Amino acid sequence: MARALRRAEAAQAARSGWEPTAAGAHLRGRPTRNTQPEVALRKAVHSLGLRFRLNRRVGRYKPDFVLPRHHLAVFVDGCFWHNCPKHGPREFRGPNASRWQSKKDANRARDLAANTALAQAGWKVLRIWECETRADVDAAAMKVLIAAHTEIGDAVSF
Repeated sequence: MARALRRAEAAQAARSGWEPTAAGAHLRGRPTRNTQPEVALRKAVHSLGLRFRLNRRVGRYKPDFVLPRHHLAVFVDGCFWHNCPKHGPREFRGPNASRWQSKKDANRARDLAANTALAQAGWKVLRIWECETRADVDAAAMKVLIAAHTEIGDAVSF
């Protein structure tokens, strides 16, 4: 069974151009929704009395959760996938290095496009790094509370 699975993974990699490596094995099958940082932040935000909606599309984008009453879209960005300035890898090595770099560049470009499109549609956008929720989820929830009660167009910096 394991051998068949490895053959199937190798065939998939050959079709996609990615070369499977032991260093990347831990990234296979990672959840994209309801991650620990997202759930922890949602619980903390809920405890502050804010109510939100999950799985709500805003235009062509799908934030991790939205606060419709406040027109606030919240994204919890993973440090690895979205290139956190503190924890994102500085350079990639190995056979897939150029592919990883282009994937991360595409993620960053998509994040910026989402920010722009949502702002033009009248939404406030808040991006919180995964490491922020792990370090102090209550402080991250306070950022959501402050952003919720800030008018669109007002400057908010953290």
